Amino acid sequence: MKKFIETIKNIFSIEELRTRILNTIGFLIIFRLGSYIVLPGVDANQLTGDASGIFGLLNTFLGGAFSRASVFGLGIMPYISASIVLQLMTVAVPYFQKLQKEGDSGRKKINQITRVLTIFICLAQSIGYINATIPSEAILLQNQFLFQTSSIVILTAGTIFCMWLGEKITDKGIGNGISMLIMIGIISRFPGSIVAEALSRGMSQALIFILELVALFLVVMATVALVQAVRRIPVQYAKQVVGNKVYGGQRQYIPLKVNSSGVMPIIFAQSLMFLPALIAGIWVDQSDTAQYISTTFSDIQSWQYNLVFAVLIILFTFFYTAITINPNQIADDMKRNGGFVPGIKPGKQTSEFIDSVLTRITLPGSFFLALIAILPAFAMMAGVSSGFAQFYGGTSLLIMVGVILDTLQQIESYLLMRHYEGMMKSGRVKGRTQNTAVA
Repeated sequence: MKKFIETIKNIFSIEELRTRILNTIGFLIIFRLGSYIVLPGVDANQLTGDASGIFGLLNTFLGGAFSRASVFGLGIMPYISASIVLQLMTVAVPYFQKLQKEGDSGRKKINQITRVLTIFICLAQSIGYINATIPSEAILLQNQFLFQTSSIVILTAGTIFCMWLGEKITDKGIGNGISMLIMIGIISRFPGSIVAEALSRGMSQALIFILELVALFLVVMATVALVQAVRRIPVQYAKQVVGNKVYGGQRQYIPLKVNSSGVMPIIFAQSLMFLPALIAGIWVDQSDTAQYISTTFSDIQSWQYNLVFAVLIILFTFFYTAITINPNQIADDMKRNGGFVPGIKPGKQTSEFIDSVLTRITLPGSFFLALIAILPAFAMMAGVSSGFAQFYGGTSLLIMVGVILDTLQQIESYLLMRHYEGMMKSGRVKGRTQNTAVA
């Protein structure tokens, strides 16, 4: 405890770090306050506050703003959708591949295109959001056209403002701003969920509640291990004599993450898992098979749902890893910089070696990721309430763990730069401070 208090003092003794932390807290407070501001012309008392299916998932990411018909009802999700579209296009469209290789100027153009695409996605999603989540009895305005037009403009402006907040957190605060907004929305529901679970158990089942907390702790530790797990490939750089100085000759490493795709496979798979029930719902009154499919894939505890979900995650893990990590480019960059993997010839053999290592570590990583994704279903089968079970795995847990670790790594870097002892007594937080080769 004394070590922890001393570390906190060190953190707040650094003026720049202290300012960034306070800025981050201030921006997050603004985001949370905005999530409680209801759209003009909507009676908040007539809103059900319940959301299920994909709406429930979005509501979790937005900290309840989705079900409250808030001005931040769409939150940062349209920007995430636009970013995913642009990321996929950089693989398939040569123009975006060229922009990606242009460095800072190319990234600025991609960011600008992402912002414009976000506006169009907001306009489309706002219409669906108003029609699907706001009941007619909750609308106070008699003029429906005026209500829809004003709501679309406000929801779009709310998303742009959230995007601006995220960029400000990245520039003036600590951590990745967009990820922080999603994480604060998820974590805002945790206290209420844990209190509700404790009250439902009562004193008679206090031991069961303690076991649930222990299980949650173990799941979080396993998720941290998955996020942090890295396979390091040694890279040796040849010595170069320039004038009277000798450059190179040192050994560095290429860090290949076991879960290099992050949370994206779960997001892609989760999006597809709503399609069977949605399509079958069209013929649910005409076919017994359609009714069976609709019922089965609407129940996240059914073995059919979890089996298909796990298979999709495994497939998307390999797909997303393949489009984000290019062994040929890594091998070419190493060859140009005079680097080589000991015992492996530069060029094609290095590319094949990196690809084989990446495949071997991605396979167990994909299975582990699939297991984490379906853990909430097992938790609910064991009697855990649905609200509390969401924190036993899935997208929510991976986002929280990833964002918290990234933030800790940034704080660790500030402490080490100011010659303070790191946050971890045993050493540095793995990540930013490792000696890695730049591919």
